[in-house]
Amino acid sequence: MNDQSIFVACRGGSDSQGQWSPVGRLDRVPDGYRFVYTRGARTLPGFSPFPGMDNLDTEYLSDNLFPLFANRLLAKSRPEYEAFLTWGGFDPNDPPDPIALLGVTGGRRATDTLELFICPQPDANGCFISKFFLHGVRWTPPEAIERLNALKSGDPLSLTVDTQNAYDPNAVKVQTCEGVRIGYVPRYLARDVKFLISNCSPRFVRLAVDRVNKDAPTQQRLLCRMNACWPPEYRPCAGEEFEPLCASANVSL
Repeated sequence: MNDQSIFVACRGGSDSQGQWSPVGRLDRVPDGYRFVYTRGARTLPGFSPFPGMDNLDTEYLSDNLFPLFANRLLAKSRPEYEAFLTWGGFDPNDPPDPIALLGVTGGRRATDTLELFICPQPDANGCFISKFFLHGVRWTPPEAIERLNALKSGDPLSLTVDTQNAYDPNAVKVQTCEGVRIGYVPRYLARDVKFLISNCSPRFVRLAVDRVNKDAPTQQRLLCRMNACWPPEYRPCAGEEFEPLCASANVSL
């Protein structure tokens, strides 16, 4: 994996709290884009192939971004387009590559079963670094929303494994320094963050506010920045569900 690839996660099952799993990978290749399904597409309950991509074992290539993903980017003609880029920490005068934009925004829709994410990679110092939008804001009580809206860039936040969570054994709560729960780490990062909390010294696990977007939809309200150690045994996105079904997709980009 590299910064030219993102995974596609999908929720399986019939209820809103169903199991999430990676089901595909989108790559930026020299002549355009490539999409392949991963083994998670075979094991996620109730998963069906995406329209126009019916064969799970096929490598799909396109000169342009596939419609499934292009439709998850805000059109440049929309009046809120510049604000949309700013919410994700991007410069409207220097728009990012679609892969980078989808990796931060997740291509999320309010009532959706898909989310896109970048696999964590070490920074120049060999440490973990990630930016993500806070999840679970729409289930946060009004008094916690008020506290969230009062946050400022750089404010420290804390991470706590939610051992009582009935829906996700890897759930990690995000709290203010006073202990007010304002949301959760995204599901696609939760297992990695839980591992890092257990295997890094507390002083090497830091979460802070990157941006507070009061005028944004709830799924883009708070952009967080996390830094942590990178233990020698840490292997993000290494489960079988991340492995591509098409053998040719294992070739380095």
